[in-house]
Amino acid sequence: MQYDEARVVQAVLAVLQLAAYKEGPLTVSWKNIDFEIMNRLHELGFIEDPRGKHKSIVFTDAGAEAARAAAASLFASPGTTS
Repeated sequence: MQYDEARVVQAVLAVLQLAAYKEGPLTVSWKNIDFEIMNRLHELGFIEDPRGKHKSIVFTDAGAEAARAAAASLFASPGTTS
C-alpha cells in the first residue's frame, strides 16, 4: 500500500495539535500521543496496556486490523490497493 504523503502530513499535524499548548509566544506540542487517547485505545481493545516506560505499544489483533483499515481509508494514494 502506498500512502498519500500529503494526507499523512496533515493527519500528523492534526494529532500534534491535540496536545498543543502555548508557551509564551510559541505553540508547542509533545512528540508522543496524548495519554488519554492511548488509554482510550486500550479501553476499546485496540492496544495492550500503554502504561509503563516503553516507547512503543503493542496492537491487539483487532487493533492491528483497525489500524490497517484506517490507514488505507485515510491515506491510500489514488489507484492503489491493499
